[in-house]
Amino acid sequence: MAADKNAFVWEDPFLIEGQLSEDERMVRDGAAAFAADKLAPRIEEAYLNETFDTAIFREMGEAGLLGINIPEEFGGLGANYVTYGLVAREVERVDSGY
Repeated sequence: MAADKNAFVWEDPFLIEGQLSEDERMVRDGAAAFAADKLAPRIEEAYLNETFDTAIFREMGEAGLLGINIPEEFGGLGANYVTYGLVAREVERVDSGY
């Protein structure tokens, strides 16, 4: 049975997934894992105690999530703005304050 090209895909309403490169998917998936494993566990405590864990930024840098679109010769990843947006979306999925 052929897929209905007019069917609405709730998980990907703009059909972005099929337009991403393998590198963009890889960085996005890494950002999602980082956000779920490292960022999410700290959020509730940070809100309850009205604190902000600045160490998370060092960890984000070590994971390659900062400077996404900065050229490699300046210490960035040298990725495109799509990749930058994908990382931002995954981090903001957990908390938009980071």
